[in-house]
Amino acid sequence: MDAHAVPVLALFEKKMRLEVPLFQRQYVWNEEQQWAPLWEDIARKFTEWLEGRKDAPVHFLGAMVLDQKQTPATHVDKRHVIDGQQRLITLQIFIAVLRDFCREQGCEELAREFDSYSFNRGMMADPEVDKFKVWPTQLDRLQFRDVLTAESRSELETRHPLKKKKYSKLYEPRPRMVEAYLYFDAQIREFFLGVNGEPPLAGERPLATRVEEAFQALKTALQVVAIDLTGGDDAQVIFETLNARGEPLLPADLLRNYIFLRAGRRGEPQEDLYEKYWRRFDDEFWRQEVRQGRLIRPRSDLFMQHFLTSRRLTDVPIKHLYVEYRFWIERERPFSSVAEELAMLARQGDNFRRIVEPKQGDPIFGLATFLEDFDVRTTYPLLLFLLEQKISEGDWGEISTSIESYLLRRAVVGWSTKAYNRVFLNLAGHLAKVGTNPAAVREFLSGLFGESSAWPDDGEFLAAWQTVPAYRLLNNARLVHLFTRLNQTFLGPKHERLQFSSPLTIEHLLPQSWLENWPLPDGSVGMDAEELWIADADDLRAQATRRRDAALQTFGNLTVVTQPLNSAASNRAWWTGKPDDSKRPEVLNSLLPINQELGLLDVWDEAAIEKRGRRLFERAKAIWPAPNPQTIPPAD
Repeated sequence: MDAHAVPVLALFEKKMRLEVPLFQRQYVWNEEQQWAPLWEDIARKFTEWLEGRKDAPVHFLGAMVLDQKQTPATHVDKRHVIDGQQRLITLQIFIAVLRDFCREQGCEELAREFDSYSFNRGMMADPEVDKFKVWPTQLDRLQFRDVLTAESRSELETRHPLKKKKYSKLYEPRPRMVEAYLYFDAQIREFFLGVNGEPPLAGERPLATRVEEAFQALKTALQVVAIDLTGGDDAQVIFETLNARGEPLLPADLLRNYIFLRAGRRGEPQEDLYEKYWRRFDDEFWRQEVRQGRLIRPRSDLFMQHFLTSRRLTDVPIKHLYVEYRFWIERERPFSSVAEELAMLARQGDNFRRIVEPKQGDPIFGLATFLEDFDVRTTYPLLLFLLEQKISEGDWGEISTSIESYLLRRAVVGWSTKAYNRVFLNLAGHLAKVGTNPAAVREFLSGLFGESSAWPDDGEFLAAWQTVPAYRLLNNARLVHLFTRLNQTFLGPKHERLQFSSPLTIEHLLPQSWLENWPLPDGSVGMDAEELWIADADDLRAQATRRRDAALQTFGNLTVVTQPLNSAASNRAWWTGKPDDSKRPEVLNSLLPINQELGLLDVWDEAAIEKRGRRLFERAKAIWPAPNPQTIPPAD
């Protein structure tokens, strides 16, 4: 058995067919579990090369086990793929996407180069099969052939059009390899061309130059371990060994071993260092598993990831954590001793606990609570950076207001969270250069442009506040946080601060099941979903029903209460003149000041919802203020 590390593209340089045996399973990879993580790895290396960081550590994509097969002299050399077939096929699909993208964009030379990694050239005994560098198991060959030979997204979609399921508005899924092509095509286009008017990374440079850099990254920075079996190797035994279910070491385990091994080699007192700095990381708190994106990880791993990201000011995926940390220590030598390194880790570990377990009275309590409710953990490296600075309590308040306003306004408007990693790391880098103060934070966030990163102004905030269905964008926890903050603006200096024994909840004032007890403004009964489906476009009752359905999901129709109203009370008419038969008295039982003004209203309808929404908006924009006026962005 011969194992060696090789660049990804080196697997496909020789005139050779990597054939998946018929007994292997079909192609099963999907977006969430495999394609997206693979793209993250590739995009990370593309980014490093475009930013000039070509000395970053090589990333290994996994292992391939290949078994040499005897072939006649006139045939293309063949090897059976014992393990790694899913990755090999996906890489071939990705290369096909790059080839087709280059051809479409006029980069014909690069397209031919990528093509050479998919197809064999020259004399072949069976050209229709031997031309493919990789040949999947029998049931997958048709879709694989289509993906590699269609030569464009449009042609592939023509060969595999969407078809509706029988008796359904939903579509049948396309073949898995076709879906993989479409996924990577979308990612490649966004990476190299930008999205929603946002320029791509290094967009000032020619496209061909950027793709050439990406090609070089594929050739050198992304590698696999290729294991070639020899005559005496049992392929099945090796396959079973490689796929055995062991319990892998976590990144934090590897890092602890690495740190204390270096301490021993340098003659630093390992046991003393452990007691003073590391023992705290063996608390149950650090072993607790929490979700971050698609992954569930122990807090210790997440802390180390956020810590390293905050120090290097570049995104560090958790699966690369050990390699990146070791690279940082050995290349940059940021500490004069392991003791200094551990002291920093201990201090930042305490800061991390302040963020995830905020305490009343801590200057970061409000911001940390907001980030937890809104599930924005991409800010943690920024917070770890800020907690290393000397920031007064007053400045913390102003910085927290700017960050909260930026995030909440974007959440209400419904803009993407995809760029938050980059935004907050760039903010930390900016503050490291100009100094950390509230004005610098506000100025930086105000200067961002485009839907991927801009801070919505009052006009954009108001339009969404009054029209966009709140529950479509915000979950219950976020709405409770938002309305709790609004409720606090109704408290005067003489109001007593209430403590609640049960969680607050959101209530629709105009109920979602309103048809029975809430006639339309003209007195008619609203339409149910079936009636709306068949109603004419100019049907006035249908139009009024749709206006009401839209209004009931806006902020003006929502409030926060101490406990859910029972369903009978919730769906009653607003006010009939009889307290026992109306909803208004039930709402007024609430002790929260935000609900007291509702007792003055005898009618609750679309007009009342719009007016209350506007009044609440005036309070919201005071809590979460607008950005600085924007200047005209620089011309391309």
